[in-house]
Amino acid sequence: MSDSTNSASPSSDYASISSGDQRSRRSGDGGTRAIVRESRHWHDIFWSAIFVIHLICLGFVLAVLGLNRFRISDRLNIDRYTQGFLENHKGLTEDYWPLYAVAGGIGVFISWVWSLLLGSYANEMMKVSVHILTTYLAVVSVLCFWCRQFFWGGAFAIGALLQFLYVVSVIDRLPFTMLVLRKALKLVWGLPKVIMVAHAFTVFMLLWMSLWSFGASGVVASSMGDEGRWWLLVVLSVSLFWTGAVLCNTVHVIVSGMVFHVLFQCGQEESSSLPPSTLVESLRYAVTTSFGSICYGSLFTAAIRTLRWEIRGVRSKICGNECLLCCVDFLFHLVETLVRFFNKYAYVQIAVYGKGFNRSARDAWELFQSTGVEALVAYDCSGAVLLMGTIFGGLITGSCIGIWAWIKYSDRVIMVGSTAMLMGMVLVGLGMVVVESAVTSIYICFAEDPLLIQRWDADFFTEMSEMLHRRLQHRSARAREVLTTA
Repeated sequence: MSDSTNSASPSSDYASISSGDQRSRRSGDGGTRAIVRESRHWHDIFWSAIFVIHLICLGFVLAVLGLNRFRISDRLNIDRYTQGFLENHKGLTEDYWPLYAVAGGIGVFISWVWSLLLGSYANEMMKVSVHILTTYLAVVSVLCFWCRQFFWGGAFAIGALLQFLYVVSVIDRLPFTMLVLRKALKLVWGLPKVIMVAHAFTVFMLLWMSLWSFGASGVVASSMGDEGRWWLLVVLSVSLFWTGAVLCNTVHVIVSGMVFHVLFQCGQEESSSLPPSTLVESLRYAVTTSFGSICYGSLFTAAIRTLRWEIRGVRSKICGNECLLCCVDFLFHLVETLVRFFNKYAYVQIAVYGKGFNRSARDAWELFQSTGVEALVAYDCSGAVLLMGTIFGGLITGSCIGIWAWIKYSDRVIMVGSTAMLMGMVLVGLGMVVVESAVTSIYICFAEDPLLIQRWDADFFTEMSEMLHRRLQHRSARAREVLTTA
């Protein structure tokens, strides 16, 4: 940017950047635009059908696997089909099912406690999420090596190293991230119905987990060898991850619709109350016309987003090694291309406009790029901080169940502990997604019409505008540096 631009106020800078045709349309009386409520079209129906069929088929398989060893060994005579993988170790479903039941209880307890503590001690809990995860991963790694589980010990050690490197690379971004998360929490805790939605979906997830863990217990108790059981558990875990992601993103869409309504109504007389129809309409759209888009996006968004965070962290710390920088840049641009079509901000567009997933993701990313807010989104680490809390909750759940399994069934400790950890992550993630929904809605509103944020919280608007101004200056300086050295 030029020197004259540097001397301009951040607010005016932003106003000039974001005055394109992506702005919020105003109603004739000067009020803010209402969320689109007209009849919506169904999108990505194929993926919703795939998800529902997958649940029905998997539910049948889980019931069969669990019943086969419920109270009677090989009740359904399935062992005859797995004779090539048989071992002498046999068990019953009810031997392991209580462990998974406790895992579900621990996961829900951590999710609710974590949410309450975030509301009361936001700064302290977010710092815990960032810093304690590295230590905990390292401790679990040492315990795995001590138990001669060298593969898992190495995996947790690598995880601890990657977590440490990521935190070091983004340590300067944490103050702004904490600010955004505090404001998102303020917004969420002002909407009790948002918390009720998350709790309702947590109960629904627990009901599905009761069947899932019944089948998983049957697999762990089966007479198959370790290789056969592990393959089955991997398939079941992928299914549980997708199901959990779909429920989390359904909550994401519902909460985004409600948060958007609140931000658009700020400054009006009715802004202090949330009409009951807002929740009903958001829920109806999420589980009907937009459900296919949610199922589709849930398959890819989490993995791509996590990969992007890691690559950004590594890229920001590479300076002298041009060969390595070239390789990382290639991966970075590849992931950035994927992010254009798979990003979490798509769920806000789905909630508000009822678009398909790919179009929503593309429109959200183009909105950010056309207004310059992409620089602010890239700088923010709120999603990563919430993910750290989710992983930490999963690790606590897996550790508790792993210790119990080690006492009772030492040969199945990793098998039971790792699947219990996944259950804990899914349940804690359902609590965290409420805050993440508020964060994404704030950024979309800031990009579409910054005055919405200004009316809601003027001080926060000023801080966001100043940070955006600094990030755009930083990018401009880097671009001039590249041109100078080229």
